[in-house]
Amino acid sequence: MSDILAPWSKEEFEAELRGRSSSYHINHPFHQMMAAGTLTPAQLRGWVANRFYYQISIPLKDAAILSNCDNREIRREWILRILDHDGVNIGGVQDEGGIEAWIHLGGAVGLSRDDVTSLRHVVPAARFAVDAYVNFARRQPWQEAVASSLTELFAPHIHQQRIDTWPTQYPWVDATGLRYFKQRLTQARRDVEHGLHFTLDYFSQTRALQQRALDILQFKLDVLWALADAIMLSQCEIEIKGPKA
Repeated sequence: MSDILAPWSKEEFEAELRGRSSSYHINHPFHQMMAAGTLTPAQLRGWVANRFYYQISIPLKDAAILSNCDNREIRREWILRILDHDGVNIGGVQDEGGIEAWIHLGGAVGLSRDDVTSLRHVVPAARFAVDAYVNFARRQPWQEAVASSLTELFAPHIHQQRIDTWPTQYPWVDATGLRYFKQRLTQARRDVEHGLHFTLDYFSQTRALQQRALDILQFKLDVLWALADAIMLSQCEIEIKGPKA
């Protein structure tokens, strides 16, 4: 049916993309518990440790997109995403990057660096969900992989939510560890502007392409939901010794 329907206008198409926000993992029961302050310290540590696998996979996903992309302008913009996470030390510009910031978040909730980077607390279902996303970026056309990044449309809200709620809901967490979320507020908005502009242009040629972009976005939303499922259902609670409960 989508083959014979006229494409939506770009404004209508964008509204359809943004309309998928109800599937974003901010609505997952685990994240609702996080925002409400009802997670135990051990559960919060379990989330941080498991999500680290996603964090270290983001630059692998972005490198896969670059390796498949024959558009120099897209590559010049997209490479910033790798630098955001891996960090940079070029021409006097130094930034530890998002992966290092997440390790600091681990320290803020009471995890050692080895607790986080060893990946020993990552549950199999979390690995499976994240690997599915990386493999999608490796195997599908780069244009589709770009569209899969549009979950960033909804990311600033969840980052701001954590910045706003954690200091009161989890006062035992060292507030300096929230740097990752603060950095992503700006980075995610920049990434959305670039990825959304491309998707609206490329996928607006036909209704079938627009529907394909919506299906891709839903796939990525499902990945994030499945990751939250994996963490919650595993009851992954990391207990530590020391002053933090």
